[in-house]
Amino acid sequence: MAEYRITAEQTDTDLRVDAFLAEQFEELTRSYIKKQCDAGALNINGKKAKASQKLSEGDEIILTCPDPIALEVEAEDIPLDIVYEDQELLVINKPRGMVVHPAAGNQNGTLVNALLHHCPGELSGINGVIRPGIVHRIDKDTSGLLVVAKTNSAHLSLAEQLREHSMTRRYRAIVWGKTEEGTIDAPIGRHPVDRKKMAIVPDRRRAVTHYKTLRQFSKWSLVECQLETGRTHQIRVHLSANGHPLVGDSLYGGKRDSYGLEGQAL
Repeated sequence: MAEYRITAEQTDTDLRVDAFLAEQFEELTRSYIKKQCDAGALNINGKKAKASQKLSEGDEIILTCPDPIALEVEAEDIPLDIVYEDQELLVINKPRGMVVHPAAGNQNGTLVNALLHHCPGELSGINGVIRPGIVHRIDKDTSGLLVVAKTNSAHLSLAEQLREHSMTRRYRAIVWGKTEEGTIDAPIGRHPVDRKKMAIVPDRRRAVTHYKTLRQFSKWSLVECQLETGRTHQIRVHLSANGHPLVGDSLYGGKRDSYGLEGQAL
């Protein structure tokens, strides 16, 4: 069993508990939290609670997640670029084009399929059958380092580091236009019309991106982004909304020239 404990603060008043937990524990999706709540795994101040319960300051929240069930995802012998590995975790350099975990339309060839072959029976089970060992994610067409947990204790520790921002995530991107530096603090949720996209949507999950320019070119800027939160497509949504979409981003960049890139320059 994995147990998540947290106390609500004054700024959390009137938030739904499932939304609050998804905000605090990035490794847990809201749908997964609701499923566990429906199964009776949520306690607030020592009493069973529903996912829709609104919070008050000082509420003591405990969510108990069950042990994972047997995995039904195939192990595949896919080469991995392993930057670091020990008994507790791995650091993987994920290439552009690789999906992190199986989903509709991507049942095979994912990072999870490769991990199951590389370290069978040695991955954290906290995130369930589809995402063993996965603490955080990056988009299919984004390359970069991912930390993967082999043990549940490592998973919980890494998740806590992400939550407390003692582990930093920095990305480099090439964007359209000339930028300087700043912070974008705007909530991100599913686009109200185009369900394939995310968008800045009031009253959704808070998203914070810090960015600075490393180099400017005639039409573009090389920027470094540091994430304070980890929402889906966060950098792409924030920079596009700020007037500087990523080069090669067909989803958020409009009809600009992709220069032959297969995905965003991130």
